Amino acid sequence: MTILMLSAAHPADDVRIVAKEGAALAAAGHGVVHLSPGPAAPRLLHGVELRGTGAAPRGWRARIAAIPRLARKAAALRPAVIHAHEPDSWLAARIAALRCGARVVLDVHEHYPSRLDPRLPRGLRPVARGALSLACRLLSLGTQAVVVAKDGLDAPFGGPARCIKVRNYAADPGIAPRRHTPGPLRLVHLGALGEARGAATMLRALALLPEETRLVLVGRFTDGSEAAFDALAADLGVATRVEKHGWLQREEALRLVAGCDVALVLFQPGVENHRLALPHKLFDAMLCGLPVISPDFAVEVAAVVAEAGCGIAVPTADASRVAAAALALQDSALRAAIGARGRDAALTRFGWAGEAARLVALYERLVPGARAWPPRERALSPATGERVG
Repeated sequence: MTILMLSAAHPADDVRIVAKEGAALAAAGHGVVHLSPGPAAPRLLHGVELRGTGAAPRGWRARIAAIPRLARKAAALRPAVIHAHEPDSWLAARIAALRCGARVVLDVHEHYPSRLDPRLPRGLRPVARGALSLACRLLSLGTQAVVVAKDGLDAPFGGPARCIKVRNYAADPGIAPRRHTPGPLRLVHLGALGEARGAATMLRALALLPEETRLVLVGRFTDGSEAAFDALAADLGVATRVEKHGWLQREEALRLVAGCDVALVLFQPGVENHRLALPHKLFDAMLCGLPVISPDFAVEVAAVVAEAGCGIAVPTADASRVAAAALALQDSALRAAIGARGRDAALTRFGWAGEAARLVALYERLVPGARAWPPRERALSPATGERVG
């Protein structure tokens, strides 16, 4: 085995870890395994062998307590490189490396020093950020690389000189883009839902739009606010105009998105990770040919939208501004033009291929010419998880 993708909380089929990074490394000839919460029986996805550690620990205390066990499981696989994806898996990777001699790569998905901001008084936040930044720096010492998913994440790890950007751009799913035609708007939100992601704002904006407008939700509520969302929809008289589809496999979800008209990315202000966001859903919407309504305060999202000309940036806490942007996109010819610009940008300037090449180049330096096993030997049956060939 050459490369172990290690996760303490991400699902087995996580898009960034498996469908993008793992798949790119597997296509380059490396043996790749993703060890994450889930069933223990191995299976193959995108050329990556998925192995489970059992049920995911719930709550931060349980996650801390699970670190030694995760480290033992990682070390037992004897990887050449452990590529870890959350702070607790970073620590598990460092412990495992002491046991098995693996090299360590940290993958930074978000701005961790600000994670405690919502739980602390404003006066204590700088102290907490400083402490968490120091912890990030210490965890990165002695690692072979730090990979960051977006700009603005490298400071706690030593800055650009120590970090490699593998941005969260999206790969082409091979789905035909939207053909925009006149008719009532279908607004769509893809991904995790909750108050901080603008769920209430979506409903209030919907209430300001023509009655035939629909809101399509593809994803789960992750903050326990679904009951409050449903109650607000009923109070506003828009419950029958909301379609909930729950969590879907990516291809099925994107086909549904491509049947809508306008994509919503409504992160709410006041959260540092929202200011620095670079979400999959933005590029997925662009690939589907949809114009995007997005936050004006999210520096990277706003820069992509401006450069690609693929949508309208607004103050996302203001439902009236979201509704006004949707009304401006009622013209199907305008939506088609904006959607075409976005799709072209997502296939070129903001495409995954360049990011994948940067990641593969990193691993050619870390394990030059390494191949964990011949492809015939590492193939697994998707149905049984047993080796075939």
